[in-house]
Amino acid sequence: METKKIIHTETRKQTITGSEAIIHCLLAEGVDLIYGYPGGAIMPMYDELYKFQDKLQHVLTRHEQGATHAAQGYARATGKVGVAVATSGPGATNLITGIADAQIDSTPMICITGQVASHLLGSDAFQETDIIGISTPVTKWNYQITKASEIPEVLAKAFYIARSGRPGPVLIDITKDAQFGELDYEYKECTHIRSYKPVPEVKEEALEAAAQLINTAKKPMIVWGQGVILGEAEEAFKTFVEKTGIPSAWTILGVSALETDHPLNVGMVGMHGNYAPNVLTNECDLLIAIGMRFDDRVTGSLDTYAKQAKIIHFEIDPAEVNKNVMVDVAVLGNCKESLSKILSKVSPNVHTDWHQQFKDLYQVEYTKIIQHDLVPNKEGLSMGEVLDGINKETQGNAIIVSDVGQHQMVACRYAKFNQTKSNITSGGLGTMGFALPAAIGAKMGRPDREVVAIIGDGGYQMTIQELGTIFQNKVPVKIVVLNNEFLGMVRQWQQLFFDKRYASTEMVNPDFVAIAKGYHIQAQKVTKREELAGAIKEMIACTDSYFLEVCVEKEDNVFPMIPSGASVSDIRLE
Repeated sequence: METKKIIHTETRKQTITGSEAIIHCLLAEGVDLIYGYPGGAIMPMYDELYKFQDKLQHVLTRHEQGATHAAQGYARATGKVGVAVATSGPGATNLITGIADAQIDSTPMICITGQVASHLLGSDAFQETDIIGISTPVTKWNYQITKASEIPEVLAKAFYIARSGRPGPVLIDITKDAQFGELDYEYKECTHIRSYKPVPEVKEEALEAAAQLINTAKKPMIVWGQGVILGEAEEAFKTFVEKTGIPSAWTILGVSALETDHPLNVGMVGMHGNYAPNVLTNECDLLIAIGMRFDDRVTGSLDTYAKQAKIIHFEIDPAEVNKNVMVDVAVLGNCKESLSKILSKVSPNVHTDWHQQFKDLYQVEYTKIIQHDLVPNKEGLSMGEVLDGINKETQGNAIIVSDVGQHQMVACRYAKFNQTKSNITSGGLGTMGFALPAAIGAKMGRPDREVVAIIGDGGYQMTIQELGTIFQNKVPVKIVVLNNEFLGMVRQWQQLFFDKRYASTEMVNPDFVAIAKGYHIQAQKVTKREELAGAIKEMIACTDSYFLEVCVEKEDNVFPMIPSGASVSDIRLE
């Protein structure tokens, strides 16, 4: 991902402190908003930040994990690098979950942590933790600064690494004496690092081989992922899909790259994806993977995954090619470039009969599942009808930020998207507690768009303290808690695979509405179907933050479902 940035005009050398240099570097990279929590080891930087409040907004979250998720939401909604700041010791370690989430979901983020003075390193000083050692497995790069003079070069390099190629999180740990120390400050943008090649060259022979397979395929199928969005390849992708006429399915991080109602969009693959694209994965003669990594939740059993098909993989990260699934043609490079270059080599097509198979299987899913999810014939409310109501009020133009669990799968299945960068969720790590702070970051990054957080009653309580961040900063985010008084996804597995032994999954919840009102957030609770449409309408019309609790059926399950380790062909409809 390469994004335009504003380089601070002050480049001449001047003698300043390390902490002031940090602020100048952030401004040089076009940063105008950061999330964090102060403490002793990062206090010098915060003292300088106080002087730059007119240029650099700092948002005090209620927990360092909230800072990372907010920075992720900001990055995912804007395409820019998110920034989170924390102190040493527990402040730094509290960032780790968000960093790990960003790493597996390829989110560009810079985390700056304070550290004890360099002469105390390794002495078990107060609030000293080896955050470099701890964060190494979950960062794209990390580095500890012990001298003020290192700050400009290291931070320039950090931003370049975080945003270039396959994006990811970078952690920079800065000792307290480096923040107090002085340097002759001069900022130089980093555009190259020896031995680091973030974007492979697109090979002509790979394009030719891929085009030949595409032009001769009778039953081709595309599965696209977040790489289309990260590569800013939406237009090239849409043109490619429309010219080739290939049925195209998405992973949960890829959704919104192509509008939901596009006639060539055939739905979601994966454990709770749509019936047709899952089943037909094992019937296509050509599988074209674009910007996705063949995650186990997508493939199910690798022993039976698309064995009958030739496979083309468009991918920016060479490490992902042949990692899980062996492919016939690998097209390395940014998919915006590779899709644009292959366009002249592929023939127009429509694949009418092949498309009909997707339509026929969709009808099976609609009859057995979808119509009952959206228009239930029982007294209790379903999660699907809540999403349907939100669609009607937002017209598919909202950013939907979902947490992790049943509601996440329902949101990804039923939310309508007309714009890219509209679905923000924790994909690879599956982090409960992600949605509330991520929605804060998404709304602050895109104040022009409606942002609706869809959260379960379990995950909501993991980061519920961030209601304080919403209140203090007047962030007009809309929060919907789908309350089934269970850890719903775990309960579903317990029902289906553990003989209904609901061990430690039933929730005894507090008065969510009272808590929201305690933070001066408008709130309402819905328990009956006749209340739902009006409540959603009121929520979306509200210009301030709003909390809506919807009590849904306690033991509803999300189908279709591929049992863990099963083939995509074994997807269950009930």
